[in-house]
Amino acid sequence: MSNADSGAVPVLNVANVLTVVRIILVPFFIWFLLADAGDGGMFRWLAVATFAVAIYTDKLDGDLARSRGLITNFGKIADPIADKLLIGSALILLSVLGELWWWVTLVILVRELGITLLRFAVIRYGVMPASRGGKLKTVVQTLAIFLYLVQAALGGWAQWPAIVAMMAAVVITVVTGVDYVLQAIRLRRSARNPLP
Repeated sequence: MSNADSGAVPVLNVANVLTVVRIILVPFFIWFLLADAGDGGMFRWLAVATFAVAIYTDKLDGDLARSRGLITNFGKIADPIADKLLIGSALILLSVLGELWWWVTLVILVRELGITLLRFAVIRYGVMPASRGGKLKTVVQTLAIFLYLVQAALGGWAQWPAIVAMMAAVVITVVTGVDYVLQAIRLRRSARNPLP
């Protein structure tokens, strides 16, 4: 019998601990990236390693939560917060360091904040679950940020793959954002005009 079958799932479980670890890693990632200041030295590689570990904990805590029935309300709230803290801080710092155009950071952050607020606005009509496009968006954003992080340490040849991945991330981010807005409109209409 799984935890989900036997009653309430304890908040203190391995999936939630991994989510908290990811949140704790964010300040270390920020410090390493700022300490490197775009030099591509040891601190840059520490930032890359911290980012990679944090992203792995994201995959691992999701897999564990689903496979072991460890899904909790805390996890539903903390997991996306941890993701947005990590992705948001990476984008902002890359722009601060002059490695990523500010318009890219602003487009992605405005979309993320906008969809989060939209989810809260329509929650009384129903929940908007993460779509396949939303999951793809997260994967491509993560890959693009990872490539931007390593390209400073590897040299100019790695710049083009990073730019291509980031442009793909921007397109997917905008398209999925529009899709979520349409979902919210449909959800609101169906709640206000239920079928007889």
